[in-house]
Amino acid sequence: MISIGSLAFANPWLLAALIGLPAIWWLLRVTPPAPRRQTFPAIRLLLGLTPPEETPARTPLWLVALRMLLAALVILALARPVLNPTALGAGDGPVVLVVDDGWTAARDWQARRDLLRDLVSQAARASRPVILLTSAPTPGAETAIQELDPAEARGRIESLAPKPWPIDRAALMKRLDGLKLDGPAPVFWLSDGLEAGADQPDAAAFAERLRRIGPVTVYRTPAESLPHLLLPPENDGLAFGLVAERPAAGFEESLGVTALDDQGRMVGTATLDFAADATRAKAPLELPAELRNRVTSLAIDHESSAGARVLLDERWRRRPVGLVVSTAQESAQPLLSELYYLDKALQPFTEVRRGSLDELMKQDLAILVLADLGRLGDADTAKLETWVEDGGTLLRFAGPRLADDSDGLLPVKLRKGDRTLGGSLTWDTPATLAPFPPNSPLAGLKVPDDVSVKRQVLAEPSLDLAERTWARLADGTPLITGAKKGKGWLVLVHTTANAEWSNLALSGLFVNILRRIVAISAGVEVGHASGEPQPPLATLDGFGRLGSPPAEALAADQQTLAGNRAGPTTPPGYYGTDESRSALNLSAGIALPAPMAALPLSVTERGYGGSEETDLLPWLLVAALLLGLLDLLIGLALRGLLSPRFGRAAGALLLVGLAGLAAGSGRARAQADEAQALASTLETRLAYVVTGVPAVDQVTRAGMEGLTRMLTRRTSVEPADPIGVELGHDELAFYPLLYWAITPDQHDLDSVARRELADFMNNGGTLVVDLREPGGSDSLLGAGTEQTRTLRRLMQGIEIPPLAPIPPDHVLTKSFYLMQDFPGRYDNGTLWVQQTDETDKDGVASLIVGSNDWAAAWAIDDSGRALYPVVPGGERQREMAFRFGINLVMYALTGNYKADQVHVPFILERLGQ
Repeated sequence: MISIGSLAFANPWLLAALIGLPAIWWLLRVTPPAPRRQTFPAIRLLLGLTPPEETPARTPLWLVALRMLLAALVILALARPVLNPTALGAGDGPVVLVVDDGWTAARDWQARRDLLRDLVSQAARASRPVILLTSAPTPGAETAIQELDPAEARGRIESLAPKPWPIDRAALMKRLDGLKLDGPAPVFWLSDGLEAGADQPDAAAFAERLRRIGPVTVYRTPAESLPHLLLPPENDGLAFGLVAERPAAGFEESLGVTALDDQGRMVGTATLDFAADATRAKAPLELPAELRNRVTSLAIDHESSAGARVLLDERWRRRPVGLVVSTAQESAQPLLSELYYLDKALQPFTEVRRGSLDELMKQDLAILVLADLGRLGDADTAKLETWVEDGGTLLRFAGPRLADDSDGLLPVKLRKGDRTLGGSLTWDTPATLAPFPPNSPLAGLKVPDDVSVKRQVLAEPSLDLAERTWARLADGTPLITGAKKGKGWLVLVHTTANAEWSNLALSGLFVNILRRIVAISAGVEVGHASGEPQPPLATLDGFGRLGSPPAEALAADQQTLAGNRAGPTTPPGYYGTDESRSALNLSAGIALPAPMAALPLSVTERGYGGSEETDLLPWLLVAALLLGLLDLLIGLALRGLLSPRFGRAAGALLLVGLAGLAAGSGRARAQADEAQALASTLETRLAYVVTGVPAVDQVTRAGMEGLTRMLTRRTSVEPADPIGVELGHDELAFYPLLYWAITPDQHDLDSVARRELADFMNNGGTLVVDLREPGGSDSLLGAGTEQTRTLRRLMQGIEIPPLAPIPPDHVLTKSFYLMQDFPGRYDNGTLWVQQTDETDKDGVASLIVGSNDWAAAWAIDDSGRALYPVVPGGERQREMAFRFGINLVMYALTGNYKADQVHVPFILERLGQ
């Protein structure tokens, strides 16, 4: 390959054929045109028997130049010219491609893949092999490094995808030790812009190792585009405590987080705001208990990665827990009462209800907690036994009363009396806790060194005592026992729930023990509570999509689940069974790496958004083909084949062909119209006006697709793909809402288009006009801007209903979300709405006019990322734009439903009035 500035030739030796152009010129000049066929009577052969001397005709100069240009284009095309080629460096050795393909690469994976394709294409033109290396470990992958031909490398690139676990550059460096090359090889490192972690070599050391192979070019992601990490939520009363981290500070940023149920439907949303100097943001997500228990995952909006999604299991559900209160416990001092400690420990993650046993048995509870009440009556025992067998969990705590007299509603038999440790008549000191048994539901919890027990109730030895023991003291005596009874559980803590017999109630371990016990209540058991390794049920891929587990996924043991150790053989996801599953989250077990530090000066750094090379071969071949067709027509003309008779016949054939083409296109258009009408009738669709300006229509289409996707995620409305309509041609009656982006380049509407648009508005349709400029609609009633004048020109001849700025109590402000501002890409335009009567067309305005460019704020690409920035509010403003779009669609579909007075008290309550 040779380069001339920004132009390179993959096959430069073919340029030598340009030397033959003079020979082609000479041949074309001396060769006369083909003889012309002439019909004449035979008698004319007698005339001019002695022909005069004639000079052979020569090819016209302009035709020779045309054919010379055709030959030059073919030669240049075969030489494979490339504009802005990627520099691979000197030599003919392999090209080494190193890709960071961990979860951090998912956010801009398409840019990485496009760059890999360009580099492999460059290697193919240079006839150089490719070595493709990835930094994320892959189970079962070969460790030997192989040279691939470019065709095979292309296939592997298409199958590459980000992994849902971190990268391991240390392991890749070990693999590089086995790489043996004859000479230096260019290295292209497609990095994720981050360090690899505390136990990994830093980026500078990794770059130096690559530098030993050959010259290194590093592609890195800018700080504003680095991935975020969504951590598992904290239980904060009735709210989820959302926490997200980002690698780099220095700029303000807002993230939207959506709570989803198991069907992928939106349950709630929250916004996390990063201060300019902060790398961590928190926000509460408040939901009623019924909705909170439906949440199965949390995801960052417009960011697809395994680190941007958190799966939730039974540990995050707020289960109703009943504390049985006796007369003696009600009169006890608060700090001495066992219920005080239980209430404080259970409040963060359960819904605690107090009452007598009879009162609580009438309620729907997951777990009943009995402090030291002693022996239960026969009637209460029978009722509780039935309740437990039906799926309830009974949690009991020992004490003086239970030590003196116990009943049969216990997981194990108890000895009479109790055991005192550390008293004046014993030589023992208070006992500490032993590690939890592997088969215990409490396995994996860390035992603090300062937790001790000085008094307990002992269990009678039995053959199954070890199986029923969930926690032991250091001397082996059971501290917590449990047994399955029917569908429910019987659990006993062999000490008190206050600080009288132990300091367990004063520790954080007490809260974690209660959390595990509550998690197995109501017949639902957390996957790792059984103690056995749990098989993978559904796992996340690198883009954060939940699906079937890969073949390499293995069962996760308790240490893996408790420690959230996601990796190649245990990817993040759900483990267990449909009835009992446990969530393994990537973000719970890793720390977000820091941005990549400064690299050595010998390394070339580039961004993923750099210039792309362009292969000129297709363009040159197309130009040569067009010139060849032109030369063919000229040759036919010079041969006399384009005579007037031939011209008339060709014209007739052309007219017939055009007529047939018109008829065929008419039938095709009619069939297309019928298909469009059928599709619009069977499914709800968002419609927009096709303006004829490609740039505007492309933005509007992307915006309608983004709003459609958001409606599907957050509401019960599930629209099909949006559709563009041409005014005056397509039927508008199928669409409740029509979005029209105004641009001065649009042509005036004809009479048919004006009539159909007026009928659409008069018959209940809602036309949303977007002037697409900051503040443009504020001057709607005055002379206006160019956009306003364009609107008046386009709407000329259509009766415009009276418009007014939207009032604060308009139905559009509460049709789904409660809002008073209606931003789009801009946020300072007035929203004008038709003044309507609730008895007319269900109170729905037929015309809404604004200027905030909502479609640009809604526009997303195929991966769900926003296409255009919004000012001045950033992602928070984009979220409000989506909410306005949802309100707009719900308003068009439901009318004045939200204006019904029955909803006013609830709306006022949410507004805090």
